[in-house]
Order: sequence, then C-alpha cells, then structure tokens
Amino acid sequence: MDFIATILFLALVISSTKGLDPCGPQPDDSDLLVIPIYGKCSPFNPPKPDSWFNTVMNMASKDPARVKYLSSLVAQKTTAVPIASGQQVLNIGNYIVRVKIGTPGQLMFMVLDTSNDVAWVPCSGCNGCSATTFSPNTSSTYGSLDCGLPQCAQVRGQSCPATGSAACSFNQSYGGDSSFSANLVRDSLGLANDIVPDFAFGCINAISGGSVPPQGLLGLGRGPMSLISQSGALYSGVFSYCLPSFKSYYFSGSLKLGPVGQPKNIRTTPLLKSPHRPSLYYVNLTGISVGRVQVPIAPEYLAFNPNTGAGTIIDSGTVVTRFVQPIYKAIRDEFVKHVKGPFTAIGVFDTCFDATAEAEAPLITLHFEGLSMPLPMENSFLHTSAGSRACLAIAPVPNNVNAAMNVIANLQQQNHRILFDVINSRLGIAREACN
Repeated sequence: MDFIATILFLALVISSTKGLDPCGPQPDDSDLLVIPIYGKCSPFNPPKPDSWFNTVMNMASKDPARVKYLSSLVAQKTTAVPIASGQQVLNIGNYIVRVKIGTPGQLMFMVLDTSNDVAWVPCSGCNGCSATTFSPNTSSTYGSLDCGLPQCAQVRGQSCPATGSAACSFNQSYGGDSSFSANLVRDSLGLANDIVPDFAFGCINAISGGSVPPQGLLGLGRGPMSLISQSGALYSGVFSYCLPSFKSYYFSGSLKLGPVGQPKNIRTTPLLKSPHRPSLYYVNLTGISVGRVQVPIAPEYLAFNPNTGAGTIIDSGTVVTRFVQPIYKAIRDEFVKHVKGPFTAIGVFDTCFDATAEAEAPLITLHFEGLSMPLPMENSFLHTSAGSRACLAIAPVPNNVNAAMNVIANLQQQNHRILFDVINSRLGIAREACN
C-alpha cells in the first residue's frame, strides 16, 4: 500500500511540475528572478544562442567602457554624462529582473545594476526606443516631477530654468554622436508581491545616435535615488542576489529584497563609502592568494582612498574581475609557476593555456577584512568553444582609467549569495547554487 501511495504522490508531483513555466511567474513570490540577459527567459536572447565562451567574450568586450565609467562617477551634477556613462546606463547589461510599473502594472524588464542609482525605462512615444515601452497614459498612479522637488536635484544633467516651475527634464550626451532625453516621473513600482508607491524614475522620450536601449535599468546603488533608498522601511536597506552562471541558459538566480529570508550566519566585511562616488559599494580587499602563496602587493594598490576613489568595489555590471596592473601582474606571475605553458592571449585574456593543464591550476582566494572568498574553478576559468584552451578569467584594469580602482565582477560572484546591508554598512558573501 505504501508503494502505491508513493507512486501516486510522484505522479502528482510530476504532473504539477510539468505545468510550471520556468519563464513565467513563480509560485514563491517573495523573490525576483535574476535572468541572464542571453538566457532562455530573457526577451533579449538571440534566436540562435551562441556558445558560452563567445557570449562571455562579447559581454566582456564592453568591460573597459564599464570600468572607465565606474572610475568617472562623481558626486557633483554635470550637464553631460561621461561618454562611457551613457553607454553603460542604456546599452550594457548582464542580468535583468521583471518588474511592473504603474496601475495596472505594466511588465518591464530592467537591468540589475548595483553601481547606478536612478532607474530608467523607455516610454511610449519615444523616438528611437525599442518596441517595449512603458505607457504613462494608461497608469492611474503616474505623475510628473517638477524642477523644484528634491528628487530633481539628485539627478545629473537636469535642464531646469533659473526661475519658475517646469517638469524635471534631462538631455544627456553619450557615445560621441548619441544622446537621450528623459523626464523624471513617479509611479508605482511592483516587485514580486511588494509595491513601492511614488517611485521616481527617468521616462526616456528620445534617443539619437547608434545606441538604442533594449531595456530599462534598476539602480541598486547607495545613493538617494536608488531603489534601496526610495523603498525606505519596506526593505530596511537590505538586499541580496545570487547570480546564475552564464552557462545556465535555462535557469535564473534570485534577488531578495529586505531582511526577511536572508542567510543568518553569512560572514561579512565592512562596506566603505566614498563621498565622491557615493553610489559604489567599496570593500576592504586586504590580499590575494594563489594556491598557498599570498602574492606580494604593495599596500597602496589595495588601500581605500575616499577622496580619489581608489580601492575595491563589488559590481554587478562588469563581467570579468579587474585589478590594477601591479596586482594583476603579481597574480599572473605566481599562477604561471604552477601551470604548464605555453600561454597565449584570447581577447581580453592573456593567460590562456592547454585545458589539460587545468588540473594543475592553483586555487585563487580573495581576502577581505573579516572574510575570504575562494574562487572555485568555474569562477576562475573560461574554456574556448572547442574546449581545448582554458583562460584565467581575470584581467588588468584598462590604462585609460583615472583611478586605482579594482572591480570584483559578476563572473567571480556567480553561484554566491551577495548580501548588501546598507544601513549597517556590511557586505556578506556565501557559496550558493543559484540555479
């Protein structure tokens, strides 16, 4: 009898599971799905998926512009966004989440970005935007924001008159021959079961030039216009994500908002803050080990300097972890002692070798104040499409970056729970299967 009951139970489970759409709304509405932008559940995935290696190489090719943008972020408002900034905000993204904007809610896909604050979406009637746009006219909770409101003063590039009242509008240049214009507006933001009322975001109304935004952007930075700041007590300044591997074409990760459901015993490191780059999540990187050897690094290349922006940040939008040249050289010099060459360069990676030698490769560990992060092989190496070559998946910071900034990127964060506790200024890291 027990056997028959077991068979009936399994049949019920299988039949119910078959009805679930992995790309549809999930039964557990407490988390948001984090979708790789080229994954099956993304509306931006190509009709014919490329190889994992080629996909990562394509995304990593945009990293230099991203890192330059991050190093250029400053607190003061400017009438023109740095060239890399506009490209980053509108045209580069690796992971997206589904949200609903307005009443009734309109489904939008927005890039997850921990280093930006203001959210942006293309709006109906936009000249040059993608087909998927937000329609303000059909939302009963939509409203515009005027120049005199404090939210307008928090955003770069506003074109407000010296006197009188006007809508808070923006006209920002980027990419040389490209620009976009937007109005700062407010509406309800739906995140799983939660509603953030009167959420302020940019409503893009025109694009010119060669870069067209295929999606919106959800800013999870530390500034006053970010989701975490605008949501106030709803999320208490706490969120975490688990990013799935780019190999996970059929799977998604998760974004947990608020203190409920966060890991209890996660090890943490202090979050540091720069007044000149207030959106960024700085951490104290104290050293790096290759195998059992802690590589020699002069303290000035690791030191956090709030005035210059030097130091180490955690970023969701950069693909491959970047270290300033002296740190990268120290890692590479120790690494090649353990792995049989010859070594060749492929794209941004200059330490590629025969994949059969990967078994000899030493473990790379990032040491932060209060915790260490050993990088599993999947977070340390990329394999060519044919599988014959393996590449060390870190790179040096581009030469044109104007600050000594190290960036811990999403490839190294994959299959880890990354916890951000802004109120208590701490960041947690723990291994987790994000698929």
